[in-house]
Amino acid sequence: MEEAQDNQLNIELSEEIAEGVYSNLAIITHSNSEFVLDFIRVMPGIPKAKVKSRIVLTPDHAKRLLLALEDNIAKFEMINGPIKGGGEPNNGMPFNFGGPTAQA
Repeated sequence: MEEAQDNQLNIELSEEIAEGVYSNLAIITHSNSEFVLDFIRVMPGIPKAKVKSRIVLTPDHAKRLLLALEDNIAKFEMINGPIKGGGEPNNGMPFNFGGPTAQA
């Protein structure tokens, strides 16, 4: 029974980190040894956006993240139905934020 307790990982979550960071754009780049995920918040009408968070992963951990996301999305959709807009990545700008189109 003690062996099971030795394999546990105690993870701390500070209040600041627990608040999270909102992102509506992620840019993923990679080299032969790492994947870099930049999370960005793009706001309507503002032509400049800052990276709010950067995560650097090994290729092995990037693959594990992909599998974990696929598993969690499948579970979410079983309960809540399909997520809309989950098709091809949006490689073009500008972004449509779902509001009315501005007119002069």
